[in-house]
Amino acid sequence: MATLIDIPQVSDERGSLCFAEWQDLPFQPQRVFWIYGVGKGKTRGGHAHSQCQELIFPVSGSFDIFVDDRKKAETIHMDSPQRGILIDKNVWCELKNFSPDAVVVVLASCAYMRDGYINDYDSFRALYI
Repeated sequence: MATLIDIPQVSDERGSLCFAEWQDLPFQPQRVFWIYGVGKGKTRGGHAHSQCQELIFPVSGSFDIFVDDRKKAETIHMDSPQRGILIDKNVWCELKNFSPDAVVVVLASCAYMRDGYINDYDSFRALYI
């Protein structure tokens, strides 16, 4: 399942600040990484995780994310630093259509595990059928 998550935002004459406290998140993050400088027409992701959840935020700019939980597939436009998307384990996701200024921050529930990835969409779709 993929779920949109809103976090608090505070704005004043100095600008805006979004924040999340670990106890308010759906999992205790074990890893954080960011994606930026994605060229026109390039994609990121293109996999599902067998054990890990991710919370993905567009800190700057925008992108589209295709998600598929084998029951429902949809593309969601992400363009607010206040709104992230929770990608549960065994949900395919592919990030695409990045704006030139896009910066994406990802919180992961697991440390990097090379064998925890499902990298082939057809294999993913065939799971649990």
